Amino acid sequence: MAVHRFEARTWHSVLAELPAALRVADGDTVITETLDASGLDKHGSARAQGGNPMNGPIHVEGAEPGDVLQVEILRMTAIREHGWTRGALAANVVDPERVRDLPPRAKIDWIIDAEAGTVRLKEPVEGLENFILPIEPMLGCFGVAPAHGQSISTATSAENGGNMDYRGFGPGARIWFPVLVPGALFFLGDCHAIQGDGEIVGTGVETAMEVEIRLSVLKDRKQVWPRGETAETIYTVGNARPLDQALQHATTEMFDWLMDEYGLSSVAASHLMGQAVRYEVGNLFDPVFTMVCHIPKKYLPKSQRPR
Repeated sequence: MAVHRFEARTWHSVLAELPAALRVADGDTVITETLDASGLDKHGSARAQGGNPMNGPIHVEGAEPGDVLQVEILRMTAIREHGWTRGALAANVVDPERVRDLPPRAKIDWIIDAEAGTVRLKEPVEGLENFILPIEPMLGCFGVAPAHGQSISTATSAENGGNMDYRGFGPGARIWFPVLVPGALFFLGDCHAIQGDGEIVGTGVETAMEVEIRLSVLKDRKQVWPRGETAETIYTVGNARPLDQALQHATTEMFDWLMDEYGLSSVAASHLMGQAVRYEVGNLFDPVFTMVCHIPKKYLPKSQRPR
């Protein structure tokens, strides 16, 4: 299985069936440097227009509609000493009558200390003079090309992934996307040094990173929405608006997963989910919201169909 160093020369603001920038075999590893959400590279130079420019697409040999693309996030390394956020909560996450009280949505600079593993505000804010956070890298936007010739903006998300901004998409996670076009056509970008649940200021700490991923094809798998796992949990992802529809998608995908691959009846799956399920929110800022449905692995029966 080969390791590819992919140097992107063009970037895309949509996930679509575009000409492949790189072709890899099933199980290959890709190392690539991303731009930040505004199109700046590791030197702070503008290389693309903003709006989450994506590296890719990467064509994975053997991937066909009806399969699943497994994406293992092996490593994410900050390659720039600064990042940025917006300086106010998004209007849609506070009570409407309080929107007028929000501060300006100014661009705020952060210092990224890769050696110390921390991020901090470049200019201290009163009350947060020693505000230092750990680096918790994550992919904000990634996924595969959608079906039926669609072209889906990197500002939003759907069954194929996209701008989900879920902080669990970091090193050590494995994520599965339904393959919807030949080769899957995988895109990635929009890396964050850290981000709270919901991306409620409209950004994480946006920066450029070197990302190492492994791409594998799982044949003939029944799946509609993205799925994933960490060492402790399995999870499903629903992308929709309103928020309750995103929750319905994520919950239905988990219900199907427990029955199809863990051998549970609908009654058993309902009992397990009813008492053990956990929910987290991904993107709450952009046109489509993201909900994540978890089941801790300690409660799962042995899978009937190991990944």
